[in-house]
Amino acid sequence: MTAPHARRARYRLGVDVGGTFTDIVLTHVEDGTVHTAKVPSDAARPASAVAEGVAGALARQGVDAAEVEHFAHGQTFALNTVLQRAGARTGLLVTSGFPDLLEIGRLRLRDPIDFFAAPRRPLVDRADVREVDERLRADGSVERPLDEGGLLAAAEALVADGVQALAVSFLHAHAHPEHERRAVELLRAAHPGLVIVGAAELWPEEKEYERTTVAVLAAHVAGLLGGYLGELFDRLRALGLRCPLYIAKSNGGVMSLDTGSDEILRAAVETLLSGPAAGVAGAIRLAGATGVDRLITMDMGGTSVDVALVEGDIPYSTDSVLGDFPLIIPTVEISSIGAGGGSLVRVDSSGVLKVGPRSAGAVPGPAAYGRGGTDPTLTDAYVVCGFIDPEDFAGGAVTIDPRAAYASLRPLARRLGLTVEQTAAATIDVTTAMMHAQLVPLLARRGLDATGSHLVAYGGAGPVHAALLARSLNIRRVLVPWSPGTLCAFGALATGLRQDVVASIGETTATLDDARLERVWKDLAEQAHAWYARQHTAPYQRPELRRWADVQLVGQSFTLPVVLPDGRPPTVETLRSLFADAYRAAYGVDASGGELDVRNLRVTLTAPGDPRLPAVAAGPAGAPREHTVHESGERRRALRLRRAELPVDATVRGPLVVSAPDTTVFVPTGAAARADALGNLLIDLDPDRDPATGRDNDTDDRRGS
Repeated sequence: MTAPHARRARYRLGVDVGGTFTDIVLTHVEDGTVHTAKVPSDAARPASAVAEGVAGALARQGVDAAEVEHFAHGQTFALNTVLQRAGARTGLLVTSGFPDLLEIGRLRLRDPIDFFAAPRRPLVDRADVREVDERLRADGSVERPLDEGGLLAAAEALVADGVQALAVSFLHAHAHPEHERRAVELLRAAHPGLVIVGAAELWPEEKEYERTTVAVLAAHVAGLLGGYLGELFDRLRALGLRCPLYIAKSNGGVMSLDTGSDEILRAAVETLLSGPAAGVAGAIRLAGATGVDRLITMDMGGTSVDVALVEGDIPYSTDSVLGDFPLIIPTVEISSIGAGGGSLVRVDSSGVLKVGPRSAGAVPGPAAYGRGGTDPTLTDAYVVCGFIDPEDFAGGAVTIDPRAAYASLRPLARRLGLTVEQTAAATIDVTTAMMHAQLVPLLARRGLDATGSHLVAYGGAGPVHAALLARSLNIRRVLVPWSPGTLCAFGALATGLRQDVVASIGETTATLDDARLERVWKDLAEQAHAWYARQHTAPYQRPELRRWADVQLVGQSFTLPVVLPDGRPPTVETLRSLFADAYRAAYGVDASGGELDVRNLRVTLTAPGDPRLPAVAAGPAGAPREHTVHESGERRRALRLRRAELPVDATVRGPLVVSAPDTTVFVPTGAAARADALGNLLIDLDPDRDPATGRDNDTDDRRGS
């Protein structure tokens, strides 16, 4: 009698490709055990770093590639391409009379009181813009027919001059795409090897400047992104992965990586915030499992801090800004504030201590890394103040040199007339103040009070600084995920499919009727379901649709999103009622009698992913070791321990430094840290006060577990 075949184990693989490191999360489907890894990214060939990192992670855990049933990844490759302007040289074809479309933009100054502000620089050089003789009126009637010969001649001249991709954006094409669609058809036939993007085909929303920008971004990035995704697909298949492959999108969802070239143009703009959006999704997933639905995410890396303000669900925006470029495609609402761990510290000509915006980057990096850097950074200030354990940093992957950190800050200390320790503490205080000053207006614009929120800190530097920022905002609790440095990779696994589609109608409720509302929303729903049918949907069942609209009062310039709840009929009267509620909530004014202007109708399709959380095994309890920190201008006795040495529900008082392979957590004086059953570290900044009564608890204040 032959023995039965052993059941093949099943694993899920999440990856996040950052500018410095590529992070990997490998989870066992049945028991939830998780393994993490970080490998250096390869800016020239990012797919190589992913493939090598995946191969190494599988080999270390003895996992066969055929046992991986799901792969999802986020990346900053497309975003970095845009910010560095490293993509294809792009030509733009526009309606005759509008060659300055990108230069004019919205005629808004980024900083109205800065007389020396640099002008915005479009992604397309003025010499690479060509006018095409054509014109459709706003009602769709033909003012001038499309000059097909002139179109092809203009494109031929651009290509002959070295242009590598073309974007086409004609006036009113979002509502009447006939000319633009014909132009794209002719250009693709004439130049089959070239990336050709039609603005209305890609994103048919009004606002010609923003719509054109989307098309230009796609044209600029699509070739490189397509090459990266193609190479990644081939390399992962060569490793033996046979599972469906997914890529995280800027809207907090994922899409199939291997659906063919037709999806690459949309992927080029829909994945620009792929990695940061996946991080927010992962933070919400972990926080939700602990019963927390009000949170501020804090993703702090080497250069900046990315934050999202969350009340229950992922926050979305249709007016994001990437450097000089507006992005009207729905994205997770993320704002960059403050400085990062590698931000350079200096004293300006007025004798004021400043942090950032320049960064030491990965090479040479902070002086304390011993890689040749000599300029002081925020990380060097952390080292001098003892917020980082020099004997146990990054799991031993990086050797910390405290003497180099001291040496880098000493010239600043002399200029300021302070000790090196005081200068380091002042640097940290300045950074906290910068973050506070930039975060408070974000909260005010959303009408949010930070007091009742949790601060969820991740990224390499986030957990070092989180408690200090939380205290300045009167936030009592900080949540540090089980693996802060790889949370974005986990987020790519934790999220589901998501697709957004839009139709611009631009009609007031005086003429808009119920039949048109129902017809447009039905057409958008069919588009969303058609996209879903092209995906690998096995892990993402039960698709759901959400109908919503961009509505404003007639004569106003800014819309409010109005979501149509399930069960409410898609009627004009329903929009009136819902808009009145939204307007009252936003502005405190009753707008129920006003005439409405419905600008866009939208549909969002979502299909949830795997709801399971990783099972993080706690290590044996360890005795905290003596340490010293410089906090608030004072030298204080502290403790230090490894993250794995803190058992579930054990509580340790600050000042405390907790080291982990992917981050360091600083717990200040007066705060307490506790590990929960999910592997998170919970920091309470006022543990002796009862949150229900506001009175002090009858507890002692001894440090230790």
